[in-house]
Amino acid sequence: MVHFLLSTYQRLRIALSDPVRGFQLSLVLLALLVGCGTLGYMLLEGMPGIDAFYMTIITISTVGFGEVRPLSDAGRIFTSLLILVGLAMVTTAISNAVGIIMGPRLWLAIRERRMEETLKTIENHYIVCGYGRMGRQIVRDLQERREPCVVIELEPEAREELLEQNIPHIIGDGTQDEALYEAGVERAAGLVSALNSDADNVLTVLSAREINPKLFIVARAASGAAESKLRRAGANRVVSPYQIGGHRMALALIRPAVHDFMNRVFSVGDDMDMDIGQVSIKEGSILAGQTIAQTHLRHQRNVTILAIQKPDGELIINPGTQHMIEPGETLIVIGPPKAIYRIEDELDMSED
Repeated sequence: MVHFLLSTYQRLRIALSDPVRGFQLSLVLLALLVGCGTLGYMLLEGMPGIDAFYMTIITISTVGFGEVRPLSDAGRIFTSLLILVGLAMVTTAISNAVGIIMGPRLWLAIRERRMEETLKTIENHYIVCGYGRMGRQIVRDLQERREPCVVIELEPEAREELLEQNIPHIIGDGTQDEALYEAGVERAAGLVSALNSDADNVLTVLSAREINPKLFIVARAASGAAESKLRRAGANRVVSPYQIGGHRMALALIRPAVHDFMNRVFSVGDDMDMDIGQVSIKEGSILAGQTIAQTHLRHQRNVTILAIQKPDGELIINPGTQHMIEPGETLIVIGPPKAIYRIEDELDMSED
């Protein structure tokens, strides 16, 4: 209950900090004030509706016109309160209007509207829970590979950065079903839980798996003991950043050329000239039933097969040219990024 109240307060605070929403709220409150003022003059002074409305408008606007007719003591007190409240509301509305016209948050507010529309329709996307150092790198990698993604981040301070970069996001707790539903977890292709706490990652995996049993989930494990728990919770893959980092540093020490090769293959950015991709072979694929030599992937599509994963998970490293490609297998290929994307698109279209 406490968590819900804090979450509601947080969302209300974010909403009111937006000048567009603040202006909309000011207009609504002004309309309510006009209605209450009109009703008050009708009840206290017995004025007809049009006179009561006119009296309310000139009172709130403080234009200095005379009273429609002499007021009673109760009417004067009511008028005084109406002036004070009206001045506060009009000032707030004008302030928000100026903020919309002159403030830099205008474009952020527009982007937020677009983001909200995107969140309603996005599908086959990837959800990134946690926007720390690791989460930022994951998002960059997904963007470089043209994969749609949605970020779930607890800290409101990240909101402006995410809006500036046009990254669809939810400011909320990734361990909670509400945030996962807002991110479209039931329509997503995959989710990565990169939160700082192993306990939070386990809870996120449990929640996401319960909502979407078909979701492909990758989770971060800070400790070796957490790996088995994350797998039992429903993670398809578990990654230990410290273990991988240690391997890469040892590799850089004893086999620097191999380390340089891996840096080139797994780098992202404008200078990325090599990438590793995967191609799933389905029934009816144009590659099914052909040997590796017959596909001419190296000469015609500029990609090379590094390995093949069979349906049971077995990996065949550096398969021979006479290996027969069968439905259910996954080809792991290396080549220029454009060549990787092109062969993935071609095979998807041919299988449709």
